[in-house]
Amino acid sequence: MGKAAVAKAFEDINAAVAVLRAEAVGCGSEPFSAADPLAGLADGCLDILAGVREVEAGFAGLKARAAVTYADTAHALAAPGMPVQAQEMAIAAEIGALLALGSRAAGAFMAASHSLVKELPLTLSALQSGTISWQHAVVMVDETATLDLAGAAALETHFLDQTVPRPPAAAVIGEIPAYRFKAKARTWRERHHAESIEKRHTKSVADRRVEYRPDQDGMAWLSAYLPAHQATAIWSRLTATVRKSQGPEENRTLTQLRADLYAGWLLGGNAATATRPGTSDTGAATGDATGPGTGAGNSSGIGAQVLVTVPVFSLLGLTDEPAMLDGYGPIPPSMARQLVEGRAASFYRVLVDPRDGAPLEIGRTSYRLTKAMKKAVQLRDGRCTFPGCNNPSPDNEADHLQAWQHGGATGISNLAQLCPKHHRLKHNTGWRPTPATKTEPPGWTSPTGRHYKAEHHDWEPAHWPEQAVPENVRAFEDLLELWPPPDALSELLPPHREANTHIT
Repeated sequence: MGKAAVAKAFEDINAAVAVLRAEAVGCGSEPFSAADPLAGLADGCLDILAGVREVEAGFAGLKARAAVTYADTAHALAAPGMPVQAQEMAIAAEIGALLALGSRAAGAFMAASHSLVKELPLTLSALQSGTISWQHAVVMVDETATLDLAGAAALETHFLDQTVPRPPAAAVIGEIPAYRFKAKARTWRERHHAESIEKRHTKSVADRRVEYRPDQDGMAWLSAYLPAHQATAIWSRLTATVRKSQGPEENRTLTQLRADLYAGWLLGGNAATATRPGTSDTGAATGDATGPGTGAGNSSGIGAQVLVTVPVFSLLGLTDEPAMLDGYGPIPPSMARQLVEGRAASFYRVLVDPRDGAPLEIGRTSYRLTKAMKKAVQLRDGRCTFPGCNNPSPDNEADHLQAWQHGGATGISNLAQLCPKHHRLKHNTGWRPTPATKTEPPGWTSPTGRHYKAEHHDWEPAHWPEQAVPENVRAFEDLLELWPPPDALSELLPPHREANTHIT
């Protein structure tokens, strides 16, 4: 059949698209619902969007496979003695011209397509079936790029192999945004990478830099590649400082205030004032003692709240298991120890279940939350629980899922972190959050009745050093007896001063 079959297939596809296009504007042969045409059209459009999402993913997989097959045949047809680099350039140029892509974009598309077709069979299969999107597939390509074949296969298997046992509430990758999947994949990769995170971090610190890029309309971008604890602390302190500047007399947005204060700090102005663009701030550059540290790896200037979850054996130097920096992800244990030793004002002893690493439930019978409960919710959720929202912990408010006045308890299972935007969504629209259960994470139900899961943490049990694992430890109750009380644990740790550090 060849070309005739391809032409006929696309003819059928175009005919089907025409039908869907008519249905999407309410011009189909019959309404979605005779009883309520308007509500039926709204619900039908959501069905169309869900179907288009799957078809788009399938077409993306088809594009990748067709591109790689073309590249393979072009190599086979190349003239004898033609350099491989020249062949690759010619192939990328053909694909770029056909798809209206620039040379760099065409090269990136070909590289991603080659990885999917040749090295990531589970990812390609999920893409072609519509389970994940092209953006999810690109994340998998990026996160496996520096892994060996065994490591890439392990990461792919963990997230996409349907036969691998996982908790009932574990997130389905295709149901969360690609950038959130990237965070999950990065976390798993850091914990299971064949090379220690300490060694990789040491290499990366040498690449720290500041970059400048001119932009349109008299604007420019200034960005810095820094150790994670420095970047996170700078961002947290910047946000905390500008929040104090907000008020009835301040008409600048939070985003504008951040930019103004950032410029003021770097230009040597008063660190307490967010100076407007075009104004002069002649305050002396006194080296604010609570400002960001000046040396690479120096955290002496961190004054903002920094939340770190540190496995206790890693904190004591017995394992190399990564710690978790709130709002960022996995960090080397040496960085966590540096934060603990130099800047910790208080320790929140959060006992986690060593079987899966999840914080344990705590509760309270009164409406007001204790400080410990707020911290526990922060650790559990990490961000706003609305599907796809990435607002981090410091910006969010702990909210009762079932209202207190309607019988809702002040317990962790009935609490969720909501950013201001989705807090308003809950109270002002038909969107309703649903509480967590033993098998399901918190979720949301839309006004149309569709249910969407909130993201589930991929908890993992802590690593035990081989010499410290007692032979008689068989159950969680045994571990509780071995866990040192807070006073005993504090004797093992260095003095602490300023940032909040959570020890698991």
